Amino acid sequence: MNAADLKNILEAVLMTADAPMDINRLAALFEKDPEPVEKTAIRTALSRLQEEYGGRGIELREVASGFRIQVRVECAEWVNRLFDEKPQRYSRALLETLAIIAYRQPVTRGEIEDIRGVSVNSNIIRTLQEREWIKVVGHRDVPGKPELLATTREFLDYFNLKKLSDLPPLSAIRDLDNINPDLFAGIEGYGDPASADPDAVQAAAPDSVHEPGLNPDQDSKVVPFSG
Repeated sequence: MNAADLKNILEAVLMTADAPMDINRLAALFEKDPEPVEKTAIRTALSRLQEEYGGRGIELREVASGFRIQVRVECAEWVNRLFDEKPQRYSRALLETLAIIAYRQPVTRGEIEDIRGVSVNSNIIRTLQEREWIKVVGHRDVPGKPELLATTREFLDYFNLKKLSDLPPLSAIRDLDNINPDLFAGIEGYGDPASADPDAVQAAAPDSVHEPGLNPDQDSKVVPFSG
């Protein structure tokens, strides 16, 4: 198979796939061919596709679960006007809780409450779990064995992240009022490493327990969210 045909096939597959596809899944599509396509050839074709999409309204992006073709953030506002359904809205308390889990993981509910200075509503944890943005990854070895919470691969996919180290540094999101509807999208200064593996979790240093600088006095404020 020549490079042009391979590139076109991968483009068609990713345009119709309902979820990101990794290199292994893409390579499996060619297993029945007389000459199976090498993974290196697939990566090369994907790189060329990414270059071709430069400056266009769509992009080929690699996230935690693989590659997908999506609308560029700069065009999302107009694309969203095609749909009658309004973007789901989440409270400031939920966004603060999600941010703490993302940066302090693995973390217990009690530790989240210590950082925020207020109790965590059970509905917040349930909502985050229903969206598959967080999961229980173990239990703290202390009396009561509280659950340890961490973010998921779905969390990374939703926020266009390939790995946890792609999260912006905490200094860039101290003020939640400045977070755009995609929470982390468009914030420059990425590079406060948390992990090189999307499935790995890492606790922050003890002296950084108040690092997020969150304001528990504004729980009632609602922030719009896309997705």
